[in-house]
Amino acid sequence: MLSNQAKIESLLFVSGTEGISLSELSQLTGLLKPAIVEQLGKLQAKYQADKTCSFELLKADERYRLATKKGFASLVKRYFESPTMTELSGAALETLAIIAYKQPVTRLDVDEIRGVQSSGMLQKLLLLGLIEEGGRLELPGRPIVYKTTEAFLDYFGLESLTALPALPKVEDEETRTDGTDFLELFQQTLNKDEGEQ
Repeated sequence: MLSNQAKIESLLFVSGTEGISLSELSQLTGLLKPAIVEQLGKLQAKYQADKTCSFELLKADERYRLATKKGFASLVKRYFESPTMTELSGAALETLAIIAYKQPVTRLDVDEIRGVQSSGMLQKLLLLGLIEEGGRLELPGRPIVYKTTEAFLDYFGLESLTALPALPKVEDEETRTDGTDFLELFQQTLNKDEGEQ
């Protein structure tokens, strides 16, 4: 059976850069907030005491998230700056296409369209400067919204977002657009631009 600490740690991990609030942790685990605060304190102490652990626990705006310790900053930076990392994977392109079409958009919206968790892809795109945070929604948890940057337009040789093909009109819920549809439309634009060069 999973320990309460392990449950909290797993939720911190999957919440990614958005982080997770005490209320959300309480609702998902069924634990009272004082018990969660105690477990978060123990987790932080465990991370600090274990010199072989790369994680630390951060708190900002009443939200908790996992991050790598400052000592690993240069290693993580090298990872994102390496030539193999600057080539975007299919998953990164799909995430980027969804943001380009639906911006401003939350991580949960991107996850729902893709059908998988996207915090890793968002982190990569943020570090590459292709997307940026566009503020927070006035909703419970105040989720961050993401949008594309000028660097995104430069990277793909687009003059503006209007260069992207229009999304097809949705007749009903059964023909709802998913991540692959966004990616196919996005690829059409890129292929057209390559043909013109």
